[in-house]
Amino acid sequence: MLSLLFLCSSGPFLFAGGSARTGGRAKIYVAKLRGAINPGTAEFLKRALQEAEASRAGLLVIELDTPGGLVSSLRDMVQMVMASSVPVAVYVSPEGAQAASAGAILTMAANIAAMAPGTNIGAAHPVGVGLGAEMDATMAKKVENDLAAMARSIAQERGRNAAWAEDAVRQSASVTSAEALKLHVVDVVATDLSGLLSQINGMRVKLKTGEDILVTEPHEIVGIGENFREKVLGAIADPNIAYVLVMVGMVGLYFEFAHPGAVFPGVAGVMGLLLGLFALEALPVNIVGVLLLFLAMVLLVLELFVMSHGILGVAGFVALVLGSLMLFDTTGTGISISSEILWTTLLSVGVSLGLIIYLAAKAASARPRSGPEALIGEEGVAMEDTGPDGGKVFVHGEIWTAIGDGHIPKGARVIVAGIEELKLKVKAM
Repeated sequence: MLSLLFLCSSGPFLFAGGSARTGGRAKIYVAKLRGAINPGTAEFLKRALQEAEASRAGLLVIELDTPGGLVSSLRDMVQMVMASSVPVAVYVSPEGAQAASAGAILTMAANIAAMAPGTNIGAAHPVGVGLGAEMDATMAKKVENDLAAMARSIAQERGRNAAWAEDAVRQSASVTSAEALKLHVVDVVATDLSGLLSQINGMRVKLKTGEDILVTEPHEIVGIGENFREKVLGAIADPNIAYVLVMVGMVGLYFEFAHPGAVFPGVAGVMGLLLGLFALEALPVNIVGVLLLFLAMVLLVLELFVMSHGILGVAGFVALVLGSLMLFDTTGTGISISSEILWTTLLSVGVSLGLIIYLAAKAASARPRSGPEALIGEEGVAMEDTGPDGGKVFVHGEIWTAIGDGHIPKGARVIVAGIEELKLKVKAM
């Protein structure tokens, strides 16, 4: 899995020719992007850009602090930033923040690249961190070349240091804010948002439309926060979390099938499965992997109702393992399941399913504990002489009409051998 991340900040400016986009007062939208880049952060950035464009804002500032993230999400975000009709400034802040890996490329994609003192940028070499991440030499070189070309192209388009951008990918080059300014990796070093806005006042940038924008005062700052959907998606869009949710959902539903009426496992299973599917919707999944997981569920449920001597259960678990290995399309996306998460989850699921099957089989083979059939095998006492013509016996705290297997005298110990039309069949012990 290729690992890249990013962050965001804020800033203000106006149109070329001195005309403010909002009638003399520029609206500056600010979105804070913290943590790993994933489909949730990409969706948040998309909405922030849409809101800024809809209000004809003077600038969208992305305050960024990230260690890296998913390559597929990074590409989506870079495309959105470079196609924006509103100027975008990426501001690596606060002090101590980083724009590592994907964050470095996202920063260079902005119209204005800025950093706070005490921050760093770079180290964008693709790194495998999940199952299947160990690529052969040819594939590793192809991925590196592709990402290096992307970084170089972005830097050239924005008029920044293309050679350093390529080194950030190939050599994992990383620099401080002061070094980044000197190397022309970023345009501004500012201690805070106000300082950034003051420094970029009067700066002209070129948008995709070719329109020159004059960044100027005064300004009105509008903050953009994540909505509930984006927060949930950001929390569960990690492929490892999505996979664990799906597995929890399957085990919960399986337990409910095995022990109807347990309720809680079924409810938890449905919720886990729905959240997992919601996360998978935003991730590049392999349809064969999804179908194998579905087949695994069907085979394991059939094991509860069909006497297969464990064949269906073993086949279901094999399908579960293969489906897990194939669940995500890892080609060029940087998305995969951590090997530690995968095997730990599969081991836990395997033990849980085995225990559920054992309990279900034990319950099926156990004699009834309620109803007349539960009396079979119970011991009692003959209340009167009992024989083929009938008699009375005391069993399980009740007096029953019974048919004896031969003559049974009063007071003799009896055992229930069967039941017929609410009459017990007993024999002497």
